[in-house]
Amino acid sequence: MTDMVGYSRLMEQDEAATLSRQKSHRNGLINPALANHHGRVVKTTGDGLPAEFPSVVEAVAYSADFQREMAKREADQPKDKRIDYRIGIHLDDVFL
Repeated sequence: MTDMVGYSRLMEQDEAATLSRQKSHRNGLINPALANHHGRVVKTTGDGLPAEFPSVVEAVAYSADFQREMAKREADQPKDKRIDYRIGIHLDDVFL
């Protein structure tokens, strides 16, 4: 599960810019990283993205690659406007 830290606060500050940057991250980083690690989006929410992977190794590799690249992509943003994501890895079957 990937979700944006401080989503409500960022949306309150500047909804249009937050959505634009979120879309850019989704198209330019999240979707390609998922594909590279054989991940599949299960569902989308406003700020969340549950995904499944064929193995925990792929899930961890995706998470590490994603976090490294996000740090680069958001480095020029002030800390209070920075988009950060947190990722949790569940090691069992997921039922939605």
